[in-house]
Amino acid sequence: MTPSAPDIVALELISTRAWPAARQAAIGGWRLHASSGFSGRINACWPLEDPGLPLGDAVAAVEDWHRSRGIPSLFKLVESACAPTGLVEHLSARGYRPRTETVMMVGAAGGVRDPGVMLGEAVDDTFAAVFASTSTDPGDTRERLETLARIPAPRAFGRLDVDGVPAAIGACAVEGDWAGVFAMRTDPAHRRKRLAWRVLGSLLGAAAGAGATRAWLQVEADNSGAIVLYRAAGFEEAYRYRYWTREAPRP
Repeated sequence: MTPSAPDIVALELISTRAWPAARQAAIGGWRLHASSGFSGRINACWPLEDPGLPLGDAVAAVEDWHRSRGIPSLFKLVESACAPTGLVEHLSARGYRPRTETVMMVGAAGGVRDPGVMLGEAVDDTFAAVFASTSTDPGDTRERLETLARIPAPRAFGRLDVDGVPAAIGACAVEGDWAGVFAMRTDPAHRRKRLAWRVLGSLLGAAAGAGATRAWLQVEADNSGAIVLYRAAGFEEAYRYRYWTREAPRP
């Protein structure tokens, strides 16, 4: 069942606190995020509620805020239940176009901890090494690792080794009865061994131990392999969002 707009807003606010940008601000009910300009969520405006300004003024204020921080403006628009009236049309007229359709999935927290999965409360060098092995952009890697280090407690970082070599990782953060799952990565040399399944189960178990009963995660819509994994773990699609970016600045 598709959640209501208030439920979507509530979960979006939890997710922004769980994956915190380096710099944050607000224009009324619009949340502003800026980091190093790589990851969408921590470099975008999330227009969730009334900005308290005329639409054109609010968009201009977002563009000014991002410009002053040296990154292009990006808007994260949840499907129509939360999209402010007229915003899509206004962004389109200013040259913005949608990209990166992403699925918010929700499921139950709780699971059996795998004895092979090591859980800690901080990002260490071995966790970072696995993360870096799955990325081709050092700047993107650095920004995401810095964000992982900012995740508020209670949190958990999981790692699974194969023959003594770090092979798969994941992280989670708990707020109230919700747990968010992030950074599910497997070293390319160890894929198709169900390592991610084992890490996910351990993270969900740790989240339940910290008081969570429900869990959420975000996955790009074209990542069919990950979606199959998460569905098998009991996650279902709740809603989708897209990023809107301007291809060519206009005066």
